[in-house]
Amino acid sequence: MNPQVISLIARRIGISLATLLLVSFVVFAVSLLMEGDVAEAILGQSATPEAVAGLRAAMHLDEPAYLRYLRWLGGVLTGDAGTSLVTGTPVSALLAARLPNSLLLAGLTTLFSVPIALGLGIASAVKRGSTFDRVVSFVAIAVVSVPEFLIATLAVMLFAVTLRWLPALSSTREIYSLWDMARVFAMPVLSLSCVVIAQMVRMTRAAVIDQLDSSYVEAARLKGVRPMRIVLRHALPNAIGPIATAVALSLSVLLGGVIVVEIIFNYPGVARLMVDAVAT
Repeated sequence: MNPQVISLIARRIGISLATLLLVSFVVFAVSLLMEGDVAEAILGQSATPEAVAGLRAAMHLDEPAYLRYLRWLGGVLTGDAGTSLVTGTPVSALLAARLPNSLLLAGLTTLFSVPIALGLGIASAVKRGSTFDRVVSFVAIAVVSVPEFLIATLAVMLFAVTLRWLPALSSTREIYSLWDMARVFAMPVLSLSCVVIAQMVRMTRAAVIDQLDSSYVEAARLKGVRPMRIVLRHALPNAIGPIATAVALSLSVLLGGVIVVEIIFNYPGVARLMVDAVAT
């Protein structure tokens, strides 16, 4: 592998690790500014000062802040994320219970949005300048401009409040059949898919158009090759790289949108767990 590529990858990994470290430090510092004593909250207001002091010592809350941060950081590096100060449950166990739900939501959204986005993007590029292309481009730009929380809120108002077709809250405990699964995941998946599809359509369209404007495609046209064969045999294979990049970028946006959607629909995922942890 090219040494410059290795250096670039190493630099990106280093920047990512430094960013994670900085974020963890900021979150820890903000948590210190929050009012209340965890030991008193656990034991209650009737607890004696001695009991509170003993619990604080057992939970290392009497140590300086920098020691507590280093203790937590060392635990994370060794695979121990610590224990919830409120429930007493290991953080790894809490994440293990919620992570599959978030991955399921993200996976269903991916399976739903990627084929639609690729189909619309490729068709829009092939029919560039047509009414279909203009409509798809306009809708994509309009949807990208709308945040996920607004789309999710409008979906709740329309399908749950007005039409009463779908439940306003998404609970995995209510799934007993494929129909139940479709009803529970319909609004979260649609809310996430709107922005993902819109972004992916625009990037896919641009990638395919770039290949259709290349010299080898023009040469194929001059040879009398059929338009569909040009797209399938020449343009698409060379556009796979940019399209894959578009899919990856759109899915990274999906992970950010999952946080908002889980909160609005009260979906039991990792994002909902984080919000509950902050609230308590």
